[in-house]
Amino acid sequence: MSDPIWGVDLGGTKIEVSVFNLDGSKVDIIDRQRVPTEATKGYQHIINQIGKLISSAKAKTGLEPKHIGFSTPGTTEPSTGLMKNCNTVVMNEQPMKQDIEDALGIPVTLTNDANCFAVAEARIGIVHDVVPDARIVFGVIMGTGCGGGVVIDGKVITGHHGIGGEWGHNFLHESGGECYCGSIGCVERIISGTSVQRYYHEQSGQKKVMKDIVAAYRGNSDPIATQSMERLFQMFGQAISVIINILDPDAIVLGGGLGNIDELYTHGVKEVEKHIFNKRVVTTPFLKPKLGDSAGVFGAALIGA
Repeated sequence: MSDPIWGVDLGGTKIEVSVFNLDGSKVDIIDRQRVPTEATKGYQHIINQIGKLISSAKAKTGLEPKHIGFSTPGTTEPSTGLMKNCNTVVMNEQPMKQDIEDALGIPVTLTNDANCFAVAEARIGIVHDVVPDARIVFGVIMGTGCGGGVVIDGKVITGHHGIGGEWGHNFLHESGGECYCGSIGCVERIISGTSVQRYYHEQSGQKKVMKDIVAAYRGNSDPIATQSMERLFQMFGQAISVIINILDPDAIVLGGGLGNIDELYTHGVKEVEKHIFNKRVVTTPFLKPKLGDSAGVFGAALIGA
């Protein structure tokens, strides 16, 4: 058996490490720990927290990692080595890969969290189980924000600018308004959970969290909830049809909180038919993820191994 592999999920609220053995698609976890990110204390504090976490895992397991893969909330600009597009903004414009390597004394790989999600579900998650021969996989994140990752033959496609798969910041509809990225009407501004909640508030004057909007829609008890959900399905169909028209993936995995909404796999996919360049026929498997919040850390380790 090969050496255990190490992965770290570097999130906005917590940093988690997982050390595990991998036999095909079977994961045998040796250790799993987490510490708070505490990003409000600054960038250097995050680096210190990473060092503390890895030291703790080394002490507990008695293992010395040769390499660690990191799932990050942004991506590295290939031309400068600096982080960009991080919603944990203190990481932006920082040489994070170099700083982590200096702190740990070993090589590391940094990969966007949506890419980590996609590769984990493709190689050891739901795609491996349901569509084992899939060559092209698109992983979707629909939660607080929206993102995506492209996996071809088990490898993440990061692209020339390091932004491969950044589906959440394509134009969808001007009604989404201004996005933090500076553009107008991004996918993220319309079909993320945050954006559906905002739309409901704008239309009704009342605030509801996503689960209550879904419940009201299913109970047919709130016309604005119905309007909000129908808009979500319509816009999802339009947004994801672009991915199918360009990549024509063998499978699409819907992650994030909204990926748990059953109607996305029926009503949402039905809306794709209106836009797909295939005589309005959609046979792409849309799958619920298998790995839960472990996908980021597993994907980071797989990419870094």
